[in-house]
Amino acid sequence: MSLSPVRRRVAVVGTGAIVSGGHLPALRAHADRTELVAAVDVDQGRLDAFRASAGEQVAGFTSMSAMLDAVRPDLVLIGTPPSLHREQTVAALKAGAWVLCEKPLCLSLAEYDDIAAAEEASGAYASVVFQHRYGSGAAHARELIRSGELGAPLVAHCQTTWHRDAAYYSVPWRGRWATEGGGPTMGHGIHQYDLLLHLLGEWEEIRAMAARLVHDTESEDVSTALVRFRGGALATVVNSVLSPDEVSRVRVDCADATVELTHLYGHGNDDWTYTPARHVPAERAAAWRAPALDVPSSHTAQLKTLLDAYDAGVRPPGSGQEARGTLEFAAALYKAAFTGRPVRAGEITPGDPFHAAMHGGRLDWATEERA
Repeated sequence: MSLSPVRRRVAVVGTGAIVSGGHLPALRAHADRTELVAAVDVDQGRLDAFRASAGEQVAGFTSMSAMLDAVRPDLVLIGTPPSLHREQTVAALKAGAWVLCEKPLCLSLAEYDDIAAAEEASGAYASVVFQHRYGSGAAHARELIRSGELGAPLVAHCQTTWHRDAAYYSVPWRGRWATEGGGPTMGHGIHQYDLLLHLLGEWEEIRAMAARLVHDTESEDVSTALVRFRGGALATVVNSVLSPDEVSRVRVDCADATVELTHLYGHGNDDWTYTPARHVPAERAAAWRAPALDVPSSHTAQLKTLLDAYDAGVRPPGSGQEARGTLEFAAALYKAAFTGRPVRAGEITPGDPFHAAMHGGRLDWATEERA
């Protein structure tokens, strides 16, 4: 006789579009393993609308602390503006709940240290939503690259060229260092370069530029970087919200093949292409085909891995050093852009101004650049 899976009691914090459109479908897809028991939102009307969709059995709260005291959930899903992530993640961890938080997990490496300390004290874990790592296409590509089947990675390109208009930045917390943590480097392109790091592993050195070319924001609206990976590969990274033709792309040229992913906000197996080098036999290239089962990148795919880890009692993917590594990459990109010099992995430590904030205290960087 097989045992029924344990259903984890779940609460959501924030009931806006990302929770309604991403987390709620994921919970429904894993209804045999999760039970949505509570929702939190400071906007009573939005909370009521969410509960009407999710089910009136979901308890509603306008205070996260009240919810944690009353419900004691196993897992908290956080979909609030970025400036709230650290405080809410730490509160959930202290209450003994695991956390799955929208990106960015927090606004600085210093804030990450607070989360790591709360993890250690509680024994619970906090993961960040980087759903592009998950799904069959990404898993297959990572295995081919990391195993050496495609030959040594040599050249890579990571592109997030999206478009956001002035209305998008009329939302008060967007485009501000204190509330969003940065521009497209933190809020948009982070998904793509997180996937690049997932595919290629540790980076060694980064050089970068950033600019505010169009939008009336505190932070940048475009950034570019050159990256050297520990294995020797060189990569370009472009993060933009100025691009009429929107696309997300990751391309890795290896010695024996080029692997390329082209999509916008999510991918399936058909979005990945493998082009063999001329010397590669056809039968070898045929073995690179994507697996027959197509699991799209999604909150649903990531939630499965977290629930599997919860059941096994182990640290989930997307937490710990994986989460910190992507945040460190963002901090290094900003430091390289704002100081005009290369930044090496591991150099941003406590006491470095870019450890405390992504802008490193250089709030007038764009004005200085134009002077």
